[in-house]
Amino acid sequence: MGKRVVGIVVSALVVVAALGVVVGRQWGSVSTPSTSAKTTTTLGAATQPETAVWPFASTVTRFGDPVLAAQAFATAYLGFVNPMMGAFEQGDSHSGEVLVRATPTGPVTTIMVGQLTPANSWWVLGASCPDIIVTAPSSSERISSPVVVQGRSTAYEAVVNVEMLQDGTLAPLKSDTVMGGSMGVKGPFKKSILFASPSSRAGALSFRTISPKDGHVIEASVIRVTFVK
Repeated sequence: MGKRVVGIVVSALVVVAALGVVVGRQWGSVSTPSTSAKTTTTLGAATQPETAVWPFASTVTRFGDPVLAAQAFATAYLGFVNPMMGAFEQGDSHSGEVLVRATPTGPVTTIMVGQLTPANSWWVLGASCPDIIVTAPSSSERISSPVVVQGRSTAYEAVVNVEMLQDGTLAPLKSDTVMGGSMGVKGPFKKSILFASPSSRAGALSFRTISPKDGHVIEASVIRVTFVK
């Protein structure tokens, strides 16, 4: 796990240093970010927006383009390697979705983004995929340790990797696994997970499946949570 944390921190630094250069592959009808839509590095607010998983408000990273925000999240937070990014799909005037694939024919992970203050920059609100359906906890639910995670999934050998993360750091409070279905057939999972005491008021639960061929992330679902203090 220590190696993965180091790797994703390095990936995050690469994204920030690139200052808006799209390093991932793209598919479909993709809009190229304009110069004015590139990543900004204005010092952020100390408090994380209530619904935002990424970027961390304690860092200087902000995104003027939703695809760049989603790509940085996919690589730095979720651990995708050179992901294929889709176009931004508008929801309302301040939110939408960006689709990401690990491979050209791989399953789609939908990353939800919203334009929030400060500076109306783009933030990631969560993620979902059809092979990992999380029914508990619900989005923005207040939780404490242990937390019961529940849902339905299909994955190689039924294994779904779970991480409890808190705002401000990529080091997980807890890493665990749950067992659902396999071979394309979803099966139920339910598990009580203990996690270390958080120092932040909120964080997220990340559910990911891993390729048996190369150990890369295939798809992910991410649920925003707040912690009972």
